[in-house]
Amino acid sequence: MEKKGKGKFLIGLLVVVVLLVVFFIDSCLYIVHQNEYVTVRRFGKIVSIASDPGLHVKTPFIEDTQSISGKIILYDIPASDVITKDKKSMITDTYVLWKVADPLKYVQTLNAVSNRAEERIEASVYNATKNAISSMTQDEVIEARGETLTKIITEEANSDMSGYGIAIVQAQIKSLDLPDDNKQAVYERMISERNNIAASYTAQGEAEAQKIHNETDKQVAIIKAQAQKDAAVLEAEGEAAYMATLSQAYDTEEKADFYSYIRGLDSLKESLKGEKTLILDKNSELAKILYGNFN
Repeated sequence: MEKKGKGKFLIGLLVVVVLLVVFFIDSCLYIVHQNEYVTVRRFGKIVSIASDPGLHVKTPFIEDTQSISGKIILYDIPASDVITKDKKSMITDTYVLWKVADPLKYVQTLNAVSNRAEERIEASVYNATKNAISSMTQDEVIEARGETLTKIITEEANSDMSGYGIAIVQAQIKSLDLPDDNKQAVYERMISERNNIAASYTAQGEAEAQKIHNETDKQVAIIKAQAQKDAAVLEAEGEAAYMATLSQAYDTEEKADFYSYIRGLDSLKESLKGEKTLILDKNSELAKILYGNFN
């Protein structure tokens, strides 16, 4: 019985020793996960910050740790009213992507409490949105919505939140709307402006088309005039060549008589086509041809 009781005591003692060893080892080690910061405090003061994933060592019992997420976090900011430069009211609905960029500042200023961080982010993004929109007219805001407005708001919010160890990855207006009481009037004015722009483009196009048409007519007139001029020159040259040829045909009495004889034969040939009766004066050239009295 005595040996049995002694064995149980030794087993219990061994279990206690093992638990103490495990507890001691656990007090000496801590794990850093991916996209995570771990601050090590000694008597409440931060002595180191680990960001490399893996197993790390700390002094047991006098040092403790605090985990801080390094992931990008989505925060949806409630919709709010802002006033444009021309005193028009607009409703903005914005979301923010943010992350911890400097864990030391984040702990020192906000004690690594995400709710407090998002309160500061909401105020900062709202002020940046208000400043951006209040510097523009309503038409300019509508024109700048999207990438331009996002860049302006993100940069201004970042300059404010950097003091808290927070980086604004993106502050995006997901919805930019008008109050219900003046929405219809604004839409009608925008439609009217777009119609005026379209009419202006149409008028410019018609003016350009008329200009091209006039220029084409001018070129056609020039080409026709030149063609008529060239035709007149060719016709004159043809007449000159004809007259030269005719002159050569009549440059002697024999040639002139022969030419007249040929012309007479041609005329007689044409006159005798078909069943016709030809009455000639005895002194005519054709009569002379028929009677062989051509001189």
